[in-house]
Amino acid sequence: MENSTNITSFILAAFGEMGQIRYFYFSVILMLYLAIIFTNSFLIGVIFAERNLHEPMYFFLCNLAINEVYGSTGLFPSLLANILSSMHDISRDYCIVQIFCLHTYGTIEFSTLAVMAYDRYVSICCPLQYNAIMTPSKVCAFIALTWLYSVSRIILTLILTLALPLCGNIIEKVYCDNYSLVRLACIDTTINNIYGMIGVVLSIIIPLLLILYSYAKVLRICLKASKESQFKALNTCTPHLVSLVNFSVGCFFEIVQSRFNMKHVPYAARIIISVYFLIFPPLLNPIIYGVRITQIRLTFKKMLCITRLFPELDSTECHRS
Repeated sequence: MENSTNITSFILAAFGEMGQIRYFYFSVILMLYLAIIFTNSFLIGVIFAERNLHEPMYFFLCNLAINEVYGSTGLFPSLLANILSSMHDISRDYCIVQIFCLHTYGTIEFSTLAVMAYDRYVSICCPLQYNAIMTPSKVCAFIALTWLYSVSRIILTLILTLALPLCGNIIEKVYCDNYSLVRLACIDTTINNIYGMIGVVLSIIIPLLLILYSYAKVLRICLKASKESQFKALNTCTPHLVSLVNFSVGCFFEIVQSRFNMKHVPYAARIIISVYFLIFPPLLNPIIYGVRITQIRLTFKKMLCITRLFPELDSTECHRS
């Protein structure tokens, strides 16, 4: 058996033999990565540039976009390099860094979505006290807490994982994750598994319960409100709910794909399932929020007018936007 001290790299076996089609995969993945970086960076830029968007909801949205750029960058450079490589390996150090990035990304995403749900609850259920409750200092504290909590939890996870002696270096995925390393251990991993279950509760179950509680309160208020108020609340909450469902589905796919035998599922489908939560939420969220949130949409239109990308829009139309 091979001791973990002698393991300097891991083989990402899920890449398989791609042949010449690797250049097609490389082009598609590169375009997806560039689209994720551009759309999220543009959304961040719009929020910071427009003073009318300097409100708690938009700062939380900005935090979500920053996290999605961060999480995607933890995956795509390695993915692109391995598509072109014939070895499909990853160094031990970079594997640990990738685990840290991807796991913190997932925890921060759920934590931020929970904070955003609380913000919508306060906005709709306590509108007169909103500014007193969601103060700038509290908003900064919420954002800092999502990162500090996620980083500290993953550091403990990695400490437990790095203490394990490994008896192999083949990972059946296209990226490193903590569960794949634990499965390579030569000794009993009960402690790791127990902490892993606790981590799922802390990172996924509790945020989901907080989100459900917040929206149950919102729904109760909306049922008693006027049609106009119901429409306004629905318009405000829809992008957040779509983002939540999209990311939750991706995490569910990843958990099922990692824990159960998926050999009966076609190879391409298994790859898409394993990277869904790292590609589709970061790609779709800026589009969802940009289309559904009126202030972002109008700010974007105004920026197009200023840069004269659409000369048919005269200054009167820009002002009216």
